[in-house]
Parts: sequence; structure tokens; C-alpha cells
Amino acid sequence: MFKLTAATLALSFAFAAPAYAEGRIRIAEQFGVVYLLLNVAQDQQLIEKQGKKLGVDITVERLQLSGGSAVNDALLSGAIDIAGAGVGPLLTIWDRTNGRQNVKGVASLGSFPYYLVSTNPKVKSITDLTEKDRIALPAVTVSVQSRILQYAAAKQWGDKEFARLDKFTQTLPHPDAATAVIAGGTEINGHFGNPPFQEQELAGNPNAHIVLNSYDVLGGPSSATVLYATEKFRNENPKTYRAFTAALAEAAQYVAKNPEGAADTYLRISKSKVDRELILKIIKNPQVNFSVAPQNTYGLAQFLYRVGAIKKQPASWRDYFFEDPVIVHGS
Repeated sequence: MFKLTAATLALSFAFAAPAYAEGRIRIAEQFGVVYLLLNVAQDQQLIEKQGKKLGVDITVERLQLSGGSAVNDALLSGAIDIAGAGVGPLLTIWDRTNGRQNVKGVASLGSFPYYLVSTNPKVKSITDLTEKDRIALPAVTVSVQSRILQYAAAKQWGDKEFARLDKFTQTLPHPDAATAVIAGGTEINGHFGNPPFQEQELAGNPNAHIVLNSYDVLGGPSSATVLYATEKFRNENPKTYRAFTAALAEAAQYVAKNPEGAADTYLRISKSKVDRELILKIIKNPQVNFSVAPQNTYGLAQFLYRVGAIKKQPASWRDYFFEDPVIVHGS
């Protein structure tokens, strides 16, 4: 896997090749333990293994981006086949491509509580945020963190005020945001992140504390990070697509049965220097569930439609996810 700068990403868009026939899949992921299933699939070559079962030799290419906007741009440009981002970016692109590319969800990467962490001792809840606060998140107004913050604002002040806190947010990759929060001394005194960055902040800065838990906003455990693709890729590459979803399901089984090995896999594939015990604690957290079936996503979808962030009203979660046996029991 390699990282793309803004310049190389733009170049890749300009020269993006058309979709290939069966046997090639290009996956974009971002940062954090939430991408563990992809790490396991890479480490054990599960996509290639499942492809061979179906008589297809699959070449897997991996890119690392930051923010739902960049991921969505990459998918629509044809630079990638599978996008990894939050439910917020999925709903945005599903809504905007309806009747055209028809982007839908492929699977969840699990359910994780996402924390809004602040180092400002005066900020105990979102009602305490002021102009002195700057909250880093992956993509302003687009990322799932941004959408959850809007949902929280709407619950606090009413739907008409859903964007009330947007002015306090700033786009920044999770690793950079965590570094700023832990070190202190910058304008960034908050971060709406994901594991393991939020846990690193809480452990690394004595002033860091949780202001908001995504589960409290969404009404319980919920999938925050998902994978999605265009209808064209799914239809033109049925065996490759099937091998990919089967590989995800196999990876989820491995993580559930072998958290120790999963922790080692994450550290090895991500080349992260995070403490192993912290990673293992996250994986074993009873609030964390590495399931490929989406969980509790529809409430956020209803909210986004209600405030006009998406124009098309989904009747259920099945409207914005492709049908697949591995996610039949989603929500």
C-alpha cells in the first residue's frame, strides 16, 4: 500500500484507467484500527485466496487517502474500485450518484465508538464549544465525524441548527490531529477521531477528555466506517466482488477468534508504533464489533435527509447497500 499526495492523486485521476475485467481490485482505505479487516485480508492474502476458489487470479492494489471527499473523488474518477470511508460520505455519494454511477455500500468494517476529544478543560459538552475551540476531523461537513457532530447539534438545538458547530471544525488527517492534541500548543484543541488515535490522545495528554461519544448520538453501537463501490464495478466483476466480500467475512472471523494475532497484524501492516497493549485493548473492547454487516446506520440517513444534506430519502439501509449474503442481517 502507498500513500498519495494531493499532486499524485490529481495525476492519478487525470490518467485513471477504465475499469478492468475480472481479476483486478483497487482499494482505498484511510487511517486507524477501523481498517483492521482490510489489514488482515492483506496480510493473509484472503482476497487472492477467495478468488482462486472462484477460478480468478486477483491482483489487489491498495491506496491510502485521508477524508471522505478525497475517497469519493477517487471512486468517481475511476482511480479506485472500493472506497473505504464513513457512513456520511457513503450517504453523500449514494445520493449524488443515484441514476448514474449508483454507488452503494459493500460492507461494514465494524462498529466502533468514535470520541470527540478536547483538551480544553472548560469544554464538558458540545454546548461549551466557542470560537476558541478548533476540532480536527477528516473532512468538514462530509466525514462521518462531521455528520455525527451535526446530528448531535440538531438534537441539542433543533434541526435548523444542525450546522451550528461546523465553524469550529477543521479538516486534518487523524495522525496529524492526534499529534497536535497530544503535544498541545497549537490551535487544534479537539479531535473527532477514531481508534487508535482517540485512545492515544486520552493516554498522551492529561488534559484530554471525552466530550461526545458517537454511540450516545446514534442511539447505540453503530457502523461508522464502511466500504462502497459503483454498480458498474460490481456488475462487471461479479467473481472479484464475491471474492472480496468473502475475504472480508473470513477476516472478521479471524479477528473474533484471534485478537492477539489481529493486533500483531495491524501493527505489522500499518507499520504503526502504537503500543500493542493499547491496540489489543481496542480490539477486545466489548463496544467494538468487527462485523461486515452494517449496524444502526439508518438513523443517520434519516437525519441527513431531514436536514436536506441528502435529497433522496432511503426507505431502509438496504437502499444504500448492495445485496450480498455476508450483510443480509444489517441495519
